[in-house]
Amino acid sequence: MADAKTIFFSVMPSPAGPLLVAATESGLRCLQFHRGQMPAPSKGETWVESREQVRAYEQQIEAYFRGELRQFDCRLDLVGTAFQKDCWRALLRIPYGETRTYAEIAREIGRPQAFRAVGQANHDNPIAIVVPCHRVLGASGTLTGYGGGLHTKEMLLRLEGARFRLANAPKEEKRAAQQARFEY
Repeated sequence: MADAKTIFFSVMPSPAGPLLVAATESGLRCLQFHRGQMPAPSKGETWVESREQVRAYEQQIEAYFRGELRQFDCRLDLVGTAFQKDCWRALLRIPYGETRTYAEIAREIGRPQAFRAVGQANHDNPIAIVVPCHRVLGASGTLTGYGGGLHTKEMLLRLEGARFRLANAPKEEKRAAQQARFEY
C-alpha cells in the first residue's frame, strides 16, 4: 500500500483577501481565494497545517503584491488532465503585465476551436495568481469571470500595469482606480 501524500497548507492574508496556500514536496499544489472551506483531500492525501512548510511560497506571493516580484520561480505540483496542464503551461508563458484571450491560448496549445474548454481549464486552475489565469480576457479584451471575483482580477491586472477593457467603462474605471491601490 502506498504511503499517504502529505500536503502542507496555511491561510495567509493578502490584499486580495485570505489565500489558501498548499504544497507538497514536489512544489506548490494550490493557491486559492479562501472562503473558509478546505478542498476535499484526494485519496491517499493528508493535509497538515504548517506555515513553516509553505513560507517560501508565501514570501513570493507577498513580494508579488508589493510589486517587487514579476516572475514566480517556485516549483509547481500541477494536478490535472493533460489538456488542463497544456492550458496552464500556456498561462505561465504570458508575461507579467500582458494579457491573452481564450482563443489565443487555444491556438497556442494547438486546439484553435477549444476556446471554451480553455475557459473551463482556467476555471479549474488550482494555482491562482502564480499560474496567471487572471491575464486571460474575453475576445473583446474585456474582463471575464474569475474565481476571486472580477474586482480581484481587475486589481491584479492593474497591479501588473496590464491593458484591458471594462464592460461598463466610465463608472467601473472610477471605482477600479479607487480599489486598485494595494497597500501591503
